[in-house]
Amino acid sequence: MAAISKVFLALAGLIVAVASIDAQEMKEKTVTEQIVGAWAVISVVNESEGKKVEPFGAKPKGTFIFTADGNFSTNIIRPGRTQFASNNRMIGTPDENKEAVQGNISTFGTYAVSSDGSINLEVIGSNFPNWDGAKQKSLVEIKGDEMTWTSPTASTGGNTVIVLQRAKSGWRYPQQSMRRFCE
Repeated sequence: MAAISKVFLALAGLIVAVASIDAQEMKEKTVTEQIVGAWAVISVVNESEGKKVEPFGAKPKGTFIFTADGNFSTNIIRPGRTQFASNNRMIGTPDENKEAVQGNISTFGTYAVSSDGSINLEVIGSNFPNWDGAKQKSLVEIKGDEMTWTSPTASTGGNTVIVLQRAKSGWRYPQQSMRRFCE
């Protein structure tokens, strides 16, 4: 009888272990399959030292793009930035340059989905030079056509939460058309 109990317990343990591995693989597969495509930026909120701010304003514009073969590109801008009086980005005034830098964050590189569903980025380049060559980990939650992207390594310090909506064909500015779904 003791031998049967030991066999039963061993089998039960094996089933639990396999189920746990399968659950991790399913989460990874789900995020991997769901993230591919273009995503429109709906909101960007940074929290640092207990304060929440929208560094790109109430209606940011931007796109996150993830390819099936592991490449990514992100770009977020603050609408309404002042245009350069010279019409030449190489000879902007100090104020024009400051606003241009503070009103944009762009990155590109490769990504991989971890077994816990988080995203590991290897940044090849960014308009924020401190991120060139950086490795970053972001937390991702995808529900239908909405993705919540949490970055603990924000370029402004603190923690940034970005809400994205899957971009649909034919929508010029999906974040404006789809804002009603996120409010």
